[in-house]
Amino acid sequence: MTTDTDHDAQAQARSAAYRNDRAHVFHSWSAQASLDPVVVAGASGSRFWDESGKTWLDFSSQLVNVNLGHQHPKLIEAIKAQADKLCTLAPYHANEATAEAARLIAQVAPGDLNKVFFTNGGAEAIENAVRIARHHTGRHKVLSAYRSYHGATAGAMALTGDPRRWGAEPGVTGAVKFWGPYPYRSAFYSSSPEQERDRALAHLADVLMVEGPHTVAAIVLETVVGGNGILVPPDGYLQGVRELCDRHGIVMVADEVMAGFGRCGEWFAIDRWRVVPDLIAFAKGVNCGYVPLGGVIISERIAESFATKVFPGGLTYSGHPLACAAAVACINVYQDDGIIERVRRLGDELIAPALEAIKQRHPSVGEVRGVGMFWAIELVRDRDSREPLVPYNAAGADNRPMADFAAACKQRGLWPFTHFNRTHVVPPLTISEDDLRQGLAIIDEALAVTDRYAVA
Repeated sequence: MTTDTDHDAQAQARSAAYRNDRAHVFHSWSAQASLDPVVVAGASGSRFWDESGKTWLDFSSQLVNVNLGHQHPKLIEAIKAQADKLCTLAPYHANEATAEAARLIAQVAPGDLNKVFFTNGGAEAIENAVRIARHHTGRHKVLSAYRSYHGATAGAMALTGDPRRWGAEPGVTGAVKFWGPYPYRSAFYSSSPEQERDRALAHLADVLMVEGPHTVAAIVLETVVGGNGILVPPDGYLQGVRELCDRHGIVMVADEVMAGFGRCGEWFAIDRWRVVPDLIAFAKGVNCGYVPLGGVIISERIAESFATKVFPGGLTYSGHPLACAAAVACINVYQDDGIIERVRRLGDELIAPALEAIKQRHPSVGEVRGVGMFWAIELVRDRDSREPLVPYNAAGADNRPMADFAAACKQRGLWPFTHFNRTHVVPPLTISEDDLRQGLAIIDEALAVTDRYAVA
């Protein structure tokens, strides 16, 4: 049995960075006493390493945000140049970096989405998208899906559908949930993607009916659901949501915080279905998190409603020059290096067939799904019954199979992204093909751990 004294002695043997972290840093989503964080000493490209030199291939892109990899020289150069020029200023001023970032973002956004309200991250983007929708429509309710995550601030958490919202309840008023499409685990007993699409849309229409569509300001949905399973909507679903919003004067908000900026092989995932929402919430890939940045891209029609009416919101660091300079550099790299096209090709030609082959080799793999460099492997105990490898929101001993799988990946030099009974394939978009194959091979090996829990 390990005692507190043992833990103290072990901590003293570690670096000052580790000791200071454990003494003073309060970590998110964690029981503090159980933490044993890796002290990251450096990173480059698709890899990062600790103080001892142990290196991992980053198949998580940290939190699916380091799209251009670690320490990209053009992003670093842009931040340094901007720091020499102008580090910060109040958001009621204009400056070159912020204006150029807004121009480039509007340039790649679909339809008439032409104005950008900058925030510090994705949760604040959702908060302000909802505020814009409510003040534009004069309505209060906002619909969002159960299988979703929209951020950890009060309003974004109320819209979140997964268990992370439980500890924050009761939340802000007006949040209403619905079931989105998920053909593998259909809430509608569907037998095909087309049937799932139609029944999910009928369900959403029914929710609107009983809530009163005239009371609904917005429908907020992740274009491709991220942390809750990389759920790619059936063709026609987003078009159907768009039609319902148009019919009832509801603002359609696409949460592209994780799926946007190349992750799905498009500038924005919604481009794949040629649907134009009214608002897009973005963050993460806009500048790869090198300096915190997010925002809302706003249609001309909605922006016009605030031409003579004050928008009641603002942030001290909105449009921060350092963050926006990184965004300008980042977007230019996406364009100059053909990142969007590369992601689409690698998703179709390398990742999809490799994951399908992995599925055939492992009885614990129930389904693989995704698009671009945004994929999930769903793990099960029984392919026929589709019983999940671990229970919903499993913790402790119940989560042992997934914890063992993650440990097997890390031992082999790969840092995975796992959530519930899934592991996600979300490496930097700049990863080399050799490293991508190596990472998939490590997952293939590590799945031998989960196969032990599955019916052969």
